[in-house]
Parts: sequence; C-alpha cells; structure tokens
Amino acid sequence: MHPLAPADMTVWPATLAPVRQVLAEGLDLGPVTVLTGENGVGKSTLVEAIAAAYGLNPEGGSTGAMHETRRSESPLDENLQLVRDAGAPRRGFFLRAETMHGFYSYLEDVGFATELHRRSHGESFLELVEERLRIQGLWVLDEPESALSLSGCLALLGLLRSLVAEGSQVILSTHSPVLAAFPGAEVFELGEWGIRRSTYDDLDLVRTWRLFLDAPERFLRHLD
Repeated sequence: MHPLAPADMTVWPATLAPVRQVLAEGLDLGPVTVLTGENGVGKSTLVEAIAAAYGLNPEGGSTGAMHETRRSESPLDENLQLVRDAGAPRRGFFLRAETMHGFYSYLEDVGFATELHRRSHGESFLELVEERLRIQGLWVLDEPESALSLSGCLALLGLLRSLVAEGSQVILSTHSPVLAAFPGAEVFELGEWGIRRSTYDDLDLVRTWRLFLDAPERFLRHLD
C-alpha cells in the first residue's frame, strides 16, 4: 500500500482477500507472473491497477495511448506503490481483452497500418502483439485467451517468451491452462484465502480441466 494514499480496507476492492493481501504484504513479481482463479476473486482488479499505477492506459495500450471510453476500473491504482529495480525500463504495454474493440478503433483512428476490425479477433490480437514487440518493459495481459484458440495461445506464449528473453517482464491473468503453463513462470492462485503460490499441477484450473477432458459427461449431467 502506498504510504501517502492508504486504502479504506472496509470498501471494495480492498474487501477482496487477494487485494487485501497485496495491500498489506505486497507481492514480489518475477520475470513472468501468472495469476489464476475463479471469476470475481480479484485477478483483473489487480492487473488493471498494476497497469494503471505503472502509467499504462487502463483500457489497453502503452503509456502514450490516450483513448478512453467509459471508466470501469477500480481506484486501486491510487493506493498501490510499485517498486522498480534500479535501471528498470519505464515503458510497457497493457492488453485487456474486454476493451480490445475500442482499442482497435483508437489505433485505426491514429493511423495504425492494418485494419484490425476486418480480421478475426485472434488474428488481430496476435498481430498487435507482434507489432508491439519492440516495446521492452512491463507487459500486463488480462485474460488474453478470450481472443485465442489453443494454437493462438501457444503462438502468444512464443511471442511473450521472446519479450522476456530480451529483458521484459510479464504479468498475466488467465483462465487458460495453456497460458498458465508459461515456462519458468511464478504461478499464483487467487481465491477467498487470498493469494498463494502454486505449482502448475496443483492449480484448481488444471485439475478441473483434466477431470473434464477425461470424462465430460460427469460435468455435463449437472446441466439437466
């Protein structure tokens, strides 16, 4: 928590256990950090706040992106203090799946070369990442799998690994067992308990998908 801007711990989003834990204890981020957990536990709230506190546009893009539609982010970024290593870059990029349509429109309005809206969501998403690979710094991604097939997720992992190899840092929030398998990532699971470090095989996300793929009927019968 920022010492000059303390959060009200009785008001959302500080009432979410993972957010409360970060405010109270902080969170060390490695070269690659993957956050997993059920809907509503605070994954997107945290990554949006980290991106905004870093100076990235909360609707997606870099520190220079100026577009804004309707603010839906929490004020958590005002309560966070980010601590950088000496010499760490100040550039970065935020990919937020739920606001990509508006971000594409903004990029086309300012003269981005490709007509992103005329390509599939996944194609335009990967093209955008490839185009921005020159940006070295902090990359924050919020549930990018919503745009991608399995092969698209693998392609994204390849692009992100090249970024990390060049010195960038990645924070990734995901429901995808493919993206959660990011080689060398520190994996955290978020829930009503707060935030806990996990191995890939111990993630609820991974265990549940394995059970479903092994016998889908065990899950589908509950729909009747």
